[in-house]
Amino acid sequence: MENQNRQTKRVSSITRKMQWQLVGTKTRLIFGFDFLLLLILTAGWAYIQEIKVFGNFDIHRSRDLFTDTDFYGLMYSVTDDRVEKLRVAAAQPLFEILIVIGVLLIFQIVFEIIIHSLVKQRKIKKILSPINEIALQADKLSRMMYGDDKFEVLEDAIDHIKPEEEELISLNDSDLAGIEAAMNNLLIRMRETNRQQARFVNDASHELRTPIAVIQGYANMLARWGREDEKVLDESIQAIAHEADHMNKLVEQLLFLARGDSGRTKLNREPIALNDMMQEIYEESFMIDEEHPYQFLKNDEALTIEADATLLKQAVRILIDNAAKYTKKGDEIILGFGKTKEGNTYIQVQDTGIGMSQADVEHMFDRFYRSDETRNVSGTGLGLSIAKWIVDSHGGHFEILSRMELGTRVRIVL
Repeated sequence: MENQNRQTKRVSSITRKMQWQLVGTKTRLIFGFDFLLLLILTAGWAYIQEIKVFGNFDIHRSRDLFTDTDFYGLMYSVTDDRVEKLRVAAAQPLFEILIVIGVLLIFQIVFEIIIHSLVKQRKIKKILSPINEIALQADKLSRMMYGDDKFEVLEDAIDHIKPEEEELISLNDSDLAGIEAAMNNLLIRMRETNRQQARFVNDASHELRTPIAVIQGYANMLARWGREDEKVLDESIQAIAHEADHMNKLVEQLLFLARGDSGRTKLNREPIALNDMMQEIYEESFMIDEEHPYQFLKNDEALTIEADATLLKQAVRILIDNAAKYTKKGDEIILGFGKTKEGNTYIQVQDTGIGMSQADVEHMFDRFYRSDETRNVSGTGLGLSIAKWIVDSHGGHFEILSRMELGTRVRIVL
């Protein structure tokens, strides 16, 4: 029993080591992001100072940051045509920026610890479930009175694990085959989770970069010509408002998925009469979208399901919005519901749009996925991901039938 406890402690220690290596990676990302934000805020402050004095921003001007005493005597100067035309105290604003970044950093670290320690606890337990198999195998090994050489082989192999690499454990020992399989299964699942998180962060950063660049471009245009040219002023205001609305929608969708992934979104299940709900959605579609005719295939059978009415309606609206985006003006969109041959209830949205290839169907619910044919259509690439989360949370699934240039039929099967 003592030997078994010793081996269990070794495995637990190695598990914690792997776990905190992943946390360390995310912490480094947080520090990198805050450092980048520090540079952006500092550059923004300098940019504003020059706009106040010169009315525009010229990259060819000479700039200097210096102090004759200590940090509190820090000055920022700009020289144009070899004449110093701007000198302003920089210590106070830079100190305030550092305070903001420091507070943000503390909040991020505390938030990450809370999420990691509390919210993600169940998910981590699920991901690390193969550890139970390892414990059973350790108990089995202990009872079979294996020698220390077996445990040395296992410990040496585990000590050389690098979570960020693709290499798996190879013990070359038939007696340890069970532990080898369990550990490799654990590694694969942890690495896939880490890749998904990294991909999500990269995709979100990419999606936010475009509207930020557009807003910055129009802000520069306003600074140069907007005061005198009303056409430039109106165009810039409309573009900035549009991109700000796009960013707001994107952030809301990201927060919805983040809350869902962390288990903070709770379903409020109640009896729903599908005929009433679909009739309501059908009538709303007419008011929202005047460019497409809608048809509602009513069902004489009174179908009732237990579901969260708000979330389920949101999922159906996402499907309808997608159908409207990829269907020509004047072409019909059909709504319906009923029972499958297996006796399950379904909700259906069918369009006569551009359709999808099989490759696109396989990835249509991936976050930020946009096929080549749809990149010129406005959207965030998160709507279908949200719909999938809602349907998965209800224990349902999607059935998709699509043909290029003929249209798409999507069913939510519950």
